[in-house]
Amino acid sequence: MSTILTIFYLLGVPMLVMWLAKRWAWIDRVSPMTVLYLIGLAVANLVPANNGVFNVDAGTNTLFSNVAVPLAIPLMLMGCNTKGWQVGKAFKVFITGLVSVLIVTVVGFFLFQPSVHTSESYRGFAQVCAVATGIYTGGIPNMGAIKQAVGMPNQTYLYITGYDLIVTGIYLVFIVLFGKTVFRKLLPGRGVGGDERTVEVEEQGSVGGKPFDSKHYKSSLLAIVLTLVIAAVSYAVSLFVSGNGNPDMTVLILLLTTLAIAASFLPPMKRQQHSFDMGLYCVYVFCLAIATACNVREMDIAGSLPILYYLGFIIFGSLVLQFLFARMLKIDGDSVMVCSVALINSPPFVPLAAALLGNKNIVILGITVGLLGYMLGNYLGIGLYHLLMAIG
Repeated sequence: MSTILTIFYLLGVPMLVMWLAKRWAWIDRVSPMTVLYLIGLAVANLVPANNGVFNVDAGTNTLFSNVAVPLAIPLMLMGCNTKGWQVGKAFKVFITGLVSVLIVTVVGFFLFQPSVHTSESYRGFAQVCAVATGIYTGGIPNMGAIKQAVGMPNQTYLYITGYDLIVTGIYLVFIVLFGKTVFRKLLPGRGVGGDERTVEVEEQGSVGGKPFDSKHYKSSLLAIVLTLVIAAVSYAVSLFVSGNGNPDMTVLILLLTTLAIAASFLPPMKRQQHSFDMGLYCVYVFCLAIATACNVREMDIAGSLPILYYLGFIIFGSLVLQFLFARMLKIDGDSVMVCSVALINSPPFVPLAAALLGNKNIVILGITVGLLGYMLGNYLGIGLYHLLMAIG
């Protein structure tokens, strides 16, 4: 009975939160992911064990947390619509943001890692560095994928997600209050994110969407079938590579990413409406399962503070470095601001940045930068982890 209730809990609660986000604006503002983390932590820490009503089945919870991300990656990447991309300019702006994040992430690793005095602290902080790279070059789906690929413990993952909410929240306040003035003063000029023709841009990753809209069931079904095929092929290859009966998670995640990017260029997928939202739903299932598995009483908050300082260093350090690169390359302030928001806060915040700037044409540039980050985040995070482990 507990297994069935756990399945309903893990599948039903994220769907309910996404539905409520369409009706209650505050859920959309704080993010359904935050709400789901709070629900999961409440269930894990406040609901008495053996209460006779509902107890989470640990095995089922682990299964869902392991399966959700491999399904989310293909769905989200296949839902990245490339229509209207301004690739030339976006690539130039994206590279400045990407290089800034990578440099500061690596420098920060060597600055903050020695302050963590725990067993296997080097490997543990290398995992933090990998996931942080995925966050600030990609977004939520990259976080979960890299977490699994590098074998990060659930508690460390919760530290990162919790502290990320704090530092990105501070950064967003800075953008809202001072962003337009600071970026345009330091980097004169106003970028034009698209050309003169009208470009239809969906807010990729928009929360509270309709992942199972009956009007588009055929294209949604095709996306699901392709996802299952990609997942099966990737899993089989990862088993073959490992040779020990367990999948090689690095191979699995990278192959999922590569095949999904390739599938996104198939003509039927270019007309896909809801693949990204279905993938986002899988990420929300993952978030709920991870939070439900964590006992706060066992968490070392004081010992994890270097992670908070490290994430803050990445966000504001990379911003300073990006300003310097943009000055050298003569990139305008609007383009740099929307690129920074797309990488740090993820593509759903791009329309907010465009509204603050009063420049609606910049949206397509921001979305393009964010989607490039989604596509490269897994490669960069996992690659950086293995590089640091080789050095260490």
